[in-house]
Amino acid sequence: MILKKIHNERGFTLVEMAIVLVIIGLILAAVVKGKDVINSAKQKKFYTTFVKQWELTVASYYDRTGKVLGDGTANGGRSATANGYFDNVNGAVSGHVTAINNALKAVGLSQPVSNVTSNMQYTYTGTYAGSQTITMYLYYLHSHTEGRRKNTLYFINLPTDLAIAMDTMIDGETGANAGSWRRYRDNQGTNWPDASTTPVVMASYTINVP
Repeated sequence: MILKKIHNERGFTLVEMAIVLVIIGLILAAVVKGKDVINSAKQKKFYTTFVKQWELTVASYYDRTGKVLGDGTANGGRSATANGYFDNVNGAVSGHVTAINNALKAVGLSQPVSNVTSNMQYTYTGTYAGSQTITMYLYYLHSHTEGRRKNTLYFINLPTDLAIAMDTMIDGETGANAGSWRRYRDNQGTNWPDASTTPVVMASYTINVP
C-alpha cells in the first residue's frame, strides 16, 4: 500500500508545465494590453474634454465677438488694449482664470470643465511622470524654427507619453518640431525625447485665430 501511494504521487509532466507557462503568459499579456487600453482612453479623454474643448471655446468666442479670447482686458486678457494676440494668460493664476471665465460668461459661453479647481489646469498620471498638474496658457508663443510668433495653447508639466499621443491625434504622426502640436521649444530636433528618461515636457498647440 505504501509503495503504491508513493508511485501515484508523480510531478507535472513537461507537457503540463508547458501548458501552465502558456496560460501564465496569456494572463500577463492581457494585463499589459489592459494597461495600454486604459492609457489610450485617458489620453483620448484629455484631448476631447480639455485640449479640443479649449480650442473650440477660443474659436466660438472669436466667432461670436470678432475678438480673441485672452487679448486685452475686455476679452479676459492682461493688456489694456487688444491687438489680436493672446496676452500670455497663465492658467495657474486664479485672477487670470477668473478674467477668462468672466469674458466667456459675458457672451453666453461656458468654460470647459476640468478635473481640478482651475478649468485651465488638468491632473494626469503619466507612465513615468506620475501625477502631474498640467497648466495651460493662452500664449503668443515664439516658434524657434519659423522665427515668428503664433497664438497657441501652451502646456507645461505635460507627461511626455501624453504629449506624443497628442501629436499623433492632432497631426496624424509624431514630429516634435512640425505641425500644429509641437514640443516647446520647437528647435530641439524632430523626435520627442524618451518618455522613460525625460518624463515631462512643454508643448504648444497652434490655434488658428484670428
